[in-house]
Amino acid sequence: MRKLFPTVLLILCGASVKAQSYVGFLTDNYSGVHGIISNPANIVDSRFKTDINLIGASAFIANDYYGVNFSDIFDDDYEIEDEGREFPKDENNLVGNFDVLGPAFMFNINEKNSIAIYSRARTFYNVNGISGETLESLINNLDDNIDFNVNQGDAYGSANAWAEIGATYARVLMNKEEHFLKGGITLKYLQGLGTAYARGNDLTVDFDANEIISGAGEVTTTGEVAYGYSENLEDLDDIDIETISGATGVGVDLGFIYEWRPDYKEYTSTDSKGKTYMPKDVNKYKLKFGLSLTDLGSISYEGIEERYDFNNTLSQNDFEDIDLDELERFYTALAPGDASKAVLPTALHANVDWSINKRFYLNLNTDLSLTAKDKVNRSRVANVVSLTPRFESKWFSFYSPISVMQHSGFQWGAGLRAGPLYIGSGSVFSVLLGDKTKGADVYAGLKIPVYQSRPKDKDGDGVLDKVDECPETAGPEENYGCPWPDTDGDTVLDKDDQCPEEAGEVENNGCPWPDTDGDGLLDKDDSCPQVAGPQENYGCPWPDTDGDGVLDKDDNCPDVPGTVANNGCPEVTEEVQKTLNEYAKTILFDSGKSTIKEESNKVLADIVSILNEYPTAKFKVEGHTDSAGSARLNQRLSDSRANAVKTYLVENGIDQFRLSATGYGEDRPIATNKTRAGRAQNRRVEINLVKE
Repeated sequence: MRKLFPTVLLILCGASVKAQSYVGFLTDNYSGVHGIISNPANIVDSRFKTDINLIGASAFIANDYYGVNFSDIFDDDYEIEDEGREFPKDENNLVGNFDVLGPAFMFNINEKNSIAIYSRARTFYNVNGISGETLESLINNLDDNIDFNVNQGDAYGSANAWAEIGATYARVLMNKEEHFLKGGITLKYLQGLGTAYARGNDLTVDFDANEIISGAGEVTTTGEVAYGYSENLEDLDDIDIETISGATGVGVDLGFIYEWRPDYKEYTSTDSKGKTYMPKDVNKYKLKFGLSLTDLGSISYEGIEERYDFNNTLSQNDFEDIDLDELERFYTALAPGDASKAVLPTALHANVDWSINKRFYLNLNTDLSLTAKDKVNRSRVANVVSLTPRFESKWFSFYSPISVMQHSGFQWGAGLRAGPLYIGSGSVFSVLLGDKTKGADVYAGLKIPVYQSRPKDKDGDGVLDKVDECPETAGPEENYGCPWPDTDGDTVLDKDDQCPEEAGEVENNGCPWPDTDGDGLLDKDDSCPQVAGPQENYGCPWPDTDGDGVLDKDDNCPDVPGTVANNGCPEVTEEVQKTLNEYAKTILFDSGKSTIKEESNKVLADIVSILNEYPTAKFKVEGHTDSAGSARLNQRLSDSRANAVKTYLVENGIDQFRLSATGYGEDRPIATNKTRAGRAQNRRVEINLVKE
């Protein structure tokens, strides 16, 4: 047992496994086929047409019992048991993992579907619940023959190696404006390459050393022990990793990724048939959320478990020399339990990626184990939270993950991708700068990346050839990359031309100006476009306001009906002339004076009314007297009376330019002056039409 316990317990304290691989690299949108490791949905809508992995490996080791100064381990005389700092606890853990991704490729079938095929070899070993006091006692005190007592309680551990052949299918599930969702599934065939596990329940070891006679002490053990291993691990000095007949299984990975794309319009082009296109060579999200379940499954092994009742008291010599094959000599064998399946390290992965801009990103990732640590033969990942800033471009990426890992604590690392090469470590800085490093990892590999090509724009018009109806000729986006035509050659583009088939005027939106009324004057210049009219009247017909048959343009009296002969004005007939003079002869004046008597106002008003009916006619007011008195006096009196009548008529609305006044004295009698009656007729006023 002295040979057995240090070996078994050192393996057991290997772990509560932290088996995350390629730390930092998997956050890169250009991780390609590696993306299926954390989430099978990663490969669809990828930045690759195809990505071929040649070989890649990731190794990790960590513990919470020993802390070392990394620079010391290169000394030739370095001994971890002597140089390392010990951190014993009730439960100490060691972590180890090795992951090889062999030939693998992913291929984008189209914008909505992608596939991947990969080969992979993995080893996990994990143990939890090993007391630091137990380790110190069994490693040190047995050699010193000092009494000691160990109360271990329960401890579990396992180591598993297997190969995978996997097939992944991923598809875009939703692409609706700013919302984008994709999902993926990986089915994998598992081939076991070896398994080993150990379990102890309520274990105690009470060593009563004999100080006088070496080797005469006694060791009392209690509890229950179970262990098992595949046949290729029988000889720990010559472990042979090989395929084991019948040790097979299946596994499943499931994943979904949601992308929030608030600027989706910047990436969306539409052709004339309404089909949309988004360039494949750029990331389009502002925030990306990923959720996945990995490693659902197990590998079945046959007949590998043995169980023993560990209650017995042995001599020190028997205890120190006992081997696994001899346990049944000292302990009672029990019926085997159910440890025939090596359960995969099922885990939940949650991921948030923030695109700060087109080159810089910040990623928050957490891995949570979904396998119980107190069950037999189960691999498990350690819980971890990582924050990874990164610079990302097509041919080069750099990232620096900062992680808090279960058991091993804080880690800080860096990695890069340069074309076909990827290399890095999630712990390089914490290893180099720390003086009590408890964990380290490293990864590297080569691949053949075939990136999505940048969309072409041959004519440089900003419209991608994919949606450009005229890829060789520059044109605006709103016309799908084609120049706007000018079918009728009137310099007004068809898009703005309301008459694209007929040459027209720019001012009339590409249409010729019409002449609706056919009067020879275009509507734009026609004040009456619906009614024919002469150009000199701006396309409107001349009016005849008074309806006398003489157009207003020729009508000297457009508002008063007249005759054509008198240019549209009413004519003064002989009858009217007679009426005027009859009225005029009744105008009464004060005796020997030119003042008009008040009783003549009625007659004068009638005269005014008649004159207003003939607005363009001119009249002459004539004054006459009889022969009584001197001729000179009569002349003066007749002239005064004629002007008095004119003044009255002007004051009552008759245009003065239509009137003239003249006195004729006694020169034009119409009767004899020898009789009173004759003289009365000669004393008169006449209003006569002036004929031009």
